Amino acid sequence: MIDLHTHTIFSDGELIPAELVRRAEVIGYKAICMTDHADESTLYFTVENILRFVKQHGHFYDLNVLAGVELTHIPPALIGEMVAKAREAGAQVVVMHGETPVEPVAAGTNLAAIEAGVDILAHPGLITEQEVKLAVEKGVALEITTRGGHSYTNGHVAAMARRFGAKLVVNNDAHAPRDLISKDLRRTVALGAGLTPDEYRQTEANAWAIVHRCMKQGGN
Repeated sequence: MIDLHTHTIFSDGELIPAELVRRAEVIGYKAICMTDHADESTLYFTVENILRFVKQHGHFYDLNVLAGVELTHIPPALIGEMVAKAREAGAQVVVMHGETPVEPVAAGTNLAAIEAGVDILAHPGLITEQEVKLAVEKGVALEITTRGGHSYTNGHVAAMARRFGAKLVVNNDAHAPRDLISKDLRRTVALGAGLTPDEYRQTEANAWAIVHRCMKQGGN
């Protein structure tokens, strides 16, 4: 299991990084990325602290630990600039808080994030044909989420990804211990979204590809 979208006390999560990672390790996760919400005001503070934990503590765990960020409610015109700043700050994985149906995300966020080349577009809602085609071109992974509310449009995301050949990953968007769900439930959510068993296995391969890239670039 791999989760590339989680939250700690550095945004709205309940756990410090050490507890989040330890709980994931015990459940059986093989890689985890902490991607706290950030905007211009918190980006460097958040990434710096998570990255310090990853570098100094990450190698003590029996899983790959990565430092990322979830850019959240950024005005679409500023998303390209913020993605560049996130990478400059050291974020190994850049996630964009997509146009979920349960939050007032600005229209145009999905498109701007894909154009900027984020690694993962989280809970992209009713993503359009144009956006999915561009995600394929840019190599941006679309998220199937196990989180309530955001998951309402998983079926649409899965169908659009299959139609145009976009990469998918399955993430928990974990904010609390209960959000780190089991391997069986992750698979159930993915199949419930309409993925075949083979397509679900491909989501894991897609996630591993992101992890391996990060490790080659100097991750834990």
